[in-house]
Amino acid sequence: MSVRELVVLGTASQVPTRHRNHNGYLLRWDGEGILFDPGEGTQRQMLRAGVAAHDIDRICVTHFHGDHSLGLAGVIQRINLDKVPHPVSAHYPRSGQRFFDRLRYATAYRETVALLEAPVDTDGPLVRTPGYTLEARRLSHPVEAYGYRLVEPDGRRMLPDRLAAHGIKGPDVGRIQLEGSLNGVALEDVSEVRRGQRFAFVMDTRLCDGVYALAEGCDMLVIESTFLDEDEELALDFGHLTAGQAARVAREAGVRHLVLTHFSQRYPDPEEFERQARAAGYEADLTVARDLDRVPLPKRR
Repeated sequence: MSVRELVVLGTASQVPTRHRNHNGYLLRWDGEGILFDPGEGTQRQMLRAGVAAHDIDRICVTHFHGDHSLGLAGVIQRINLDKVPHPVSAHYPRSGQRFFDRLRYATAYRETVALLEAPVDTDGPLVRTPGYTLEARRLSHPVEAYGYRLVEPDGRRMLPDRLAAHGIKGPDVGRIQLEGSLNGVALEDVSEVRRGQRFAFVMDTRLCDGVYALAEGCDMLVIESTFLDEDEELALDFGHLTAGQAARVAREAGVRHLVLTHFSQRYPDPEEFERQARAAGYEADLTVARDLDRVPLPKRR
């Protein structure tokens, strides 16, 4: 059975706290694992969350501030120490190549795994697999930053009443799915489009076109909300979002499950982020992320 869930490894902005590690998020997408923004301490958080190096197939870094990337050195070395049996791809802003190189070779170790570097320098699709297309969009932050989006190809949902009306049953159901038609009956006559799932990951940024493009129609949006609304000027100055801004993006984009994260240590009550998100008019499923949370993607539409 396929599993699609977000494993939250860390949720702190800038510095870790007693209860929040630096950033780190693993998306389980069927049999693949995509690690986003491994900050300092990610390797230990993986252990606590039951995530193995073998679970990582792809690494996506939004930008090269330390709370989003300092864990790369340990994660890459662990992948090699454990001799992960498959190649691992790494996406990151091309402008930060020197930082990636330093982190990849921070200390001496034996390379046993193919790490495929695929830096990002433009908006659009990065890779297409049978299970999804991975896209990137430029964000607005003091250093170059990109958000990421997974889009599953649309499929088809068979309609039992229409199948029965055309006398199609048993092995013939598989045949019409494979061949597209059967005895003059088209696949479109007995099925409907099943929309593919969409997931977006948006970290440090001001409001910009990229944020909206990434969030549009998502089943799950993981998005930073570093500040509360009363500190909107600070958010703008430092290149971040508030809880209300993130929620309004999700509401306007039709997001089904909003995950707020990347919280400043200045706020002692994390529930205030939820209150402000609700006040901004977001009414669908909402998670204020905590370290080691496991958040399943919504069921298919």
